[in-house]
Amino acid sequence: MDISEEIAQIIGNPESEQLEYKAVLPPARNIGQLISAFANNNGGIIILGVSETQGQIVVNGLSEDFHANSVTHKALDKLDPKPLISYQYVTYRDKRIYVIKVEKSDSPISIEGKIYIRQGTSVILKDPPQTVIRTIGIPIIEELTNKLEAYRRTSTSSKTKFIDHYQSVLNIIGDLSSILYPNSTNTPTNNQEGKILIRILFSSCADNFETYLADLLYEIYLANPSSLKSNQQVSIKEVLNCSDMQEFVIFWAKKKLSKLQRGSVKGFVSDNSQINDLNVIDPSQQNEIEKILQIRHLYAHRNGIVDEKFLQFYPGQFNVNDEHQLSIIEFLNHFSYLTETVDRIDKAAIQKYQLSTLD
Repeated sequence: MDISEEIAQIIGNPESEQLEYKAVLPPARNIGQLISAFANNNGGIIILGVSETQGQIVVNGLSEDFHANSVTHKALDKLDPKPLISYQYVTYRDKRIYVIKVEKSDSPISIEGKIYIRQGTSVILKDPPQTVIRTIGIPIIEELTNKLEAYRRTSTSSKTKFIDHYQSVLNIIGDLSSILYPNSTNTPTNNQEGKILIRILFSSCADNFETYLADLLYEIYLANPSSLKSNQQVSIKEVLNCSDMQEFVIFWAKKKLSKLQRGSVKGFVSDNSQINDLNVIDPSQQNEIEKILQIRHLYAHRNGIVDEKFLQFYPGQFNVNDEHQLSIIEFLNHFSYLTETVDRIDKAAIQKYQLSTLD
């Protein structure tokens, strides 16, 4: 069923409980959450290639470099049960836009086990789990929890996943004081199980920071396909190993992390104009992130034993073969630094590339 005439009548109306504009093509997860929210309310229409800013409706059109049908199919695969929807490209005033029409569902539609609903012009999680954190003797956990919740507002899909992971780490730290900081939050634990767990948790936080950057690059590539263009070569095998264009973009975004994973934050930033052009990570901040990633390297690959490379980043503070340990306060200071960095990057990327959010 062609809905071109219906859409021509709708465009120009402000966003509402049953209408959502997106300037660019969002990731499948975002689209799935939107579809879930509309289906669980009274249905609605999602229009891609149109934005609403300060009450002004702007039709920019959607890039033809990516196929919205493919992303929509991936979104549907994440939904359970699958709702009734229709979708198609529509030409509006010589601009190519994409429309997804969602019907009201008689049964709850979930994505990744979560049910979303539409509240005004926002998508919210229905019945969010109540987080109970033990903060006795460590008020910084409560501060960080509040900070993460504040950061969650107006976030990309990439940042939301990042925050979810960091919140789970805070929960673990709050619950396991007896082995992670049995004597003092300022003193590294002597508990062997606690030492191992701190290394695992810290490594996971650093890894998740890198995952966020890869996910964000993917969102930027979807929003601005021209930013994919470069002179860097890829093999035919690498291309054929990807089932479609979307999967190749994910692969390419992860490939861009290679310098970061080798500990060169400066190399990663300079090689990725999408991040560099945001102008939110200055050289001193790059150095700080690099030092954090060096701790991750020790914990993930050397069981916390200091090597020569590590001493280059922390001169005069350790000796080769020392066991590196963090107190919980030191851990959470690094934790906080990465979350603040992600928040700055995300806000700048949303503004510059008009990335999709769920607010």
